[in-house]
Amino acid sequence: MNLHALRIFVQVASAGSVTQAAQALAISQPAVTAQIRKLEQELGLTLVSAEGRGIALTHEGRFLYEKARRIFDWEKELEAQVAQVKEGSIGKLRIASTFLPAHYLLPAWLAAYKTRYEHVEVEMRSGNSQQSIERLLRCQADLAIITNETWDDRPIRLQHMTDVFYWFIVPPAHPFAGREVTLGELVQEPFLLREKGSSTRERLFALCREHGVQPPKVGLQYHGLVESIQSVRAGYGTMLAPEPAVKELVARGEVGRVYLPQIEIKRPVYLCQRDDGDTPLPAVTRFLEMLEERMD
Repeated sequence: MNLHALRIFVQVASAGSVTQAAQALAISQPAVTAQIRKLEQELGLTLVSAEGRGIALTHEGRFLYEKARRIFDWEKELEAQVAQVKEGSIGKLRIASTFLPAHYLLPAWLAAYKTRYEHVEVEMRSGNSQQSIERLLRCQADLAIITNETWDDRPIRLQHMTDVFYWFIVPPAHPFAGREVTLGELVQEPFLLREKGSSTRERLFALCREHGVQPPKVGLQYHGLVESIQSVRAGYGTMLAPEPAVKELVARGEVGRVYLPQIEIKRPVYLCQRDDGDTPLPAVTRFLEMLEERMD
């Protein structure tokens, strides 16, 4: 079906006049009439008939007008939505994140973003560093926000966002709670460790290598930060945990902090993007712009 002729027909039917339709379309009346006749010939139907100084729709014409009008209403709606996509006010934002940013940084960032762009669909999936990077590189995420120190040669652009301090914690009744001990003494305790691929686990092992001590023995292995902290709180194990996750628990005496002289652990949080030359989608760009504002 000739959509140009159909558009002219809808304009004629809406106006009830060839003359008014021609003026609205900025074309001549004969051109309008020719397009209507062309559409009728194509469909094998009579769509309009003369009525006084205007036109009247036939039964077939009214049927086609009601159906065709929806097409062009949808076209206008689509044009408006495309404009919103271009400006980033609608669309989709997919983020892969490690547990620390997912629990203690992203909630505030995404709340501010959704307040500004409420119609953008946001999907956030958490996992360890390796899982988050894989999601990014497989185009299952637009951005990855992770805590990590070591990077292999992958097509990733990194932007340092902030640093987070890490504390060693033990159950509140543990003999080491609130005391200074050496790393060698501490690693004799059963540790709660994340799964292989966790950057926190790798940072702990690297710390042991730096100080020439054996890595800790695994007491329990968890796949989540919150579960690990709750185990210490319940009375078992030692772990390396991010300060934002345990600061209030330490203050309330629900877990104990262990101090290691001259050892301060802070870990960087990075924003990661694929370095593939593609321009981020507008919804992603708006989120990046908002982060820039918050980091300034």
